[in-house]
Amino acid sequence: MNKILALILTMGLISTLFGQSEKKDFNSSANQELRLEYSVMKNITLVKLKKYKNQKQYKQIEDGIYMDLNDEHEAKYRMTLSYELESDETNNQYPLEDILDKYLMHVSDFLESENKMNSNKYIFEFGGYLDKMIEAKEIIGKKVFNRDFRAENGQIRVELVIE
Repeated sequence: MNKILALILTMGLISTLFGQSEKKDFNSSANQELRLEYSVMKNITLVKLKKYKNQKQYKQIEDGIYMDLNDEHEAKYRMTLSYELESDETNNQYPLEDILDKYLMHVSDFLESENKMNSNKYIFEFGGYLDKMIEAKEIIGKKVFNRDFRAENGQIRVELVIE
C-alpha cells in the first residue's frame, strides 16, 4: 500500500515539475477545444444515373430530381449526389447525417458498385420530399462541414455549415 501511495505522490511531483500542475476535467465540455471544421464535404455534384432513363420507373421533375413511379410514399423523389470527403479521423457519417436531417432525406441507394474501397469519393442516391430535394440542391458546388460552437449553457454543440 505504501508503494502505491509513493508512486501516486511521485507522479504528482513529476507532473508539477514538468508543467502539468492543473487537473484536466476530461468529462467537462467546457474545457474542450472547439473544432472549426471537420469532415469536410466538397466537390458536390449531381449525378444522372442510367436507371433514370427508364420512363416506366422514373419521371424527371427538374434537373437532377426524379420521381420514383413505383413508390407510393410522399417522399418518392430521388436525387443522386457525388462528393469528396476530407475526413479528419472523426466519425465520417457526418456531415452526411446532418444533411439528411436538415432536408428530411434518406439514403435510398448506397450504389455500392460506384463507391470504391479506400476512396474519399462517395455517390449516394437520396430520397425525400420534392420541396426539400429542391432546397437540398443548394449544397451543390459548395463546401459542407461540421463545426463546434459553445451553447449558452457552456456545452459544446455541433452545427452544420454550408459555404
